[in-house]
Amino acid sequence: MRASPIVFARRVASLGLIAFSLAASRAAEPAATAEAPSKKPPVVANKDCMECHEAEFKSRKKGLPKEWVGVRPEQFAKSVHGKLNCVDCHADIKEAEHPSKLKPAQCASCHEKAAEQFSTSIHGMSHKMGASAAASCASCHGTHEMAPVKQADSPVFKFNLPKTCGTCHDDAKITKEYKIGEAKAAGHYLDSIHGRALVKMGLIVAPSCNDCHGVHDIKRTVDKESRSNHANIAKTCGACHVGVEDVYKESIHGQLLAKGDPKGPVCVDCHSAHEIEKPTNAHFKAGSDRSCGKCHQDRLEHYRETYHGKAMALGQPNVAADVAACYDCHGHHDVFAVTDKRSRLHKEKIVGTCAQCHPGVNASFTQYQPHANPLDKENYPILNKVFWFMTTLLVSVFAFFGLHTAFWLFRSVYLYLHDSKSFREAVVKAHVDDDVFTRFTPFERFLHLMMVTSFLALVITGMPLKFYYTDWAKTMFRFLGNAEVARTLHHYAAVVTFAYFILHVGGLVVNFWKQRDGIRDPATGKVTFRRLLDIVFHPDSMVPSLQDWRDFVAHQKWFFGKGPRPQFDRWTYWERFDYFAVFWGVAIIGFSGLILWFPKFFTLFFPGWIINIAMVVHSDEALLAAGFIFSFHFFNTHFRIEKFPMDTVIFSGRISRTEMLHERKRWYDRLVAAGKLDLFRVKADDWEGRKNIAKSFGFLFFGTGLVLLVLIVYAMVSRLGH
Repeated sequence: MRASPIVFARRVASLGLIAFSLAASRAAEPAATAEAPSKKPPVVANKDCMECHEAEFKSRKKGLPKEWVGVRPEQFAKSVHGKLNCVDCHADIKEAEHPSKLKPAQCASCHEKAAEQFSTSIHGMSHKMGASAAASCASCHGTHEMAPVKQADSPVFKFNLPKTCGTCHDDAKITKEYKIGEAKAAGHYLDSIHGRALVKMGLIVAPSCNDCHGVHDIKRTVDKESRSNHANIAKTCGACHVGVEDVYKESIHGQLLAKGDPKGPVCVDCHSAHEIEKPTNAHFKAGSDRSCGKCHQDRLEHYRETYHGKAMALGQPNVAADVAACYDCHGHHDVFAVTDKRSRLHKEKIVGTCAQCHPGVNASFTQYQPHANPLDKENYPILNKVFWFMTTLLVSVFAFFGLHTAFWLFRSVYLYLHDSKSFREAVVKAHVDDDVFTRFTPFERFLHLMMVTSFLALVITGMPLKFYYTDWAKTMFRFLGNAEVARTLHHYAAVVTFAYFILHVGGLVVNFWKQRDGIRDPATGKVTFRRLLDIVFHPDSMVPSLQDWRDFVAHQKWFFGKGPRPQFDRWTYWERFDYFAVFWGVAIIGFSGLILWFPKFFTLFFPGWIINIAMVVHSDEALLAAGFIFSFHFFNTHFRIEKFPMDTVIFSGRISRTEMLHERKRWYDRLVAAGKLDLFRVKADDWEGRKNIAKSFGFLFFGTGLVLLVLIVYAMVSRLGH
């Protein structure tokens, strides 16, 4: 019999009541035993977190606007973690109200591999050692607004990495405190060819920080597993520069590295780590010799004694592009031993290598020795002998005339202060005496003007090369423009030098031709050797004679008060020395200079090492000439009490009667005896009208010479100090 609906409803209600009673009785039992399952922690919803963290502000300094340091819901929702709960990362939060100090977000729960790599990296190890300021996951990736790595607004997107890394690596305080290494590394990278290619040109293939240093596995350079370890640099760079790496591996440098030699140079030794610039830049070339010199200091030292090395050291990038650097001869990544047939300097290839800059050269030209050491008598015997000859000549001349000048100066000062008034009166009257005579002809004065201007130009343009290591040399070259301009001006001045030398020799020939009848015997009409000697050694001739030796001895006695003050003829012994010093100088400096100017031509007749000889001779003889003129010659003509502040005879051509009687009485007496005194007397000229102009030029030349002398002495002393 079926139950009625009412009865059925009552039965269901009874069953429900029984179930409820059982549930209630279980709930009232004591705490769960060990076998009872534990209760799960409550899940904190993101909206509960946002009640506090959505509007948190902080001001770093007074007066500055507040800065948001909380969580922006709209940004978090768009982040890579937007679908996660806060407690998924902040696992130690059990409820909405939590302690103020929490553990950092736990990235390892999802990024196990990356966290493992990070733990052994320089950043992870620094954290383990207590360096809390070291980079963490959040330092690079950001926090609640974290964007995907390949998204343009991500801090670790390739374009943004330099700025992100620079947060620490461009901070001078951090790099110093933690001894990170190179300061301003990120800034230098941005200025490099890699940084400009990536950031300014947008070339995504250009390397950024992680391409060279790694991502989560960044290690110290001393770590053998580091991508920037010395042994791994070539492989790291080779990831992009595949062909270059293959060439480098075959080179002598690559072979050294393969053998485990720590001195084997790698990419960063030549190109630097972060300041990498385009190899074709003149600036790169200008500094390349210093890179090679880190290992090859001895070769660099003597390379810098060449024109190429000096122009490079003078810091002229625009000129450096046109002069030979180390790699122009030895190769770039393909450096091989000279004995290796692959070497650019192998005997089968060296002519072609030199011809890159010097087209048309022959095998003789290649005998030039760009790293020759003049002190090495075993490998460079001829150069060594020439070097010591020039050094001995320099020291001897400066020592001899230094003493000569000192003795003369002391004697003149003593007489001026303590002797009779005749000396002082002669000094004064020599400058005001109106009875004057011709000593130098207009042609001779013109030649002297050519000599002075060309000589100063040669010194100004040449001495900076000799003293390339000084600041004043660099300043002078910058003033001139560059080494190329200086070289051109030097050549122009050399042409003027050859011009006045040829004119003077031509004048000598003309004068001798005019006296040709004097060498013939009147009775026979034949040329006699005796009469020829009379003309050659005549007092009006500049050829030294025995009388000059007698005058020199007498002068030395007078210096020490052992004899009377000697009288001289038209020319003194020191003037004849000056004269022949010019002959010697033009011949030696001129010929050696021509070899340096036209090396290809001269190596058609001489071996290439003649260029090395010419360099030593030209340089030392030029120093001798400059030092002698600016010191001893200036003393003889300007600093002596009788001449101070300037002897204007070379500008006016005139000498007073008082001065002739005081210093050149033999000449005066000879003219009187021959009845020729009036032939030399100046009747009237325009000297007074041009005196001030001439003196202005004279003081300009004189002052320039003194400044150059000071610079030369400073340069020599500074080098001795090193």
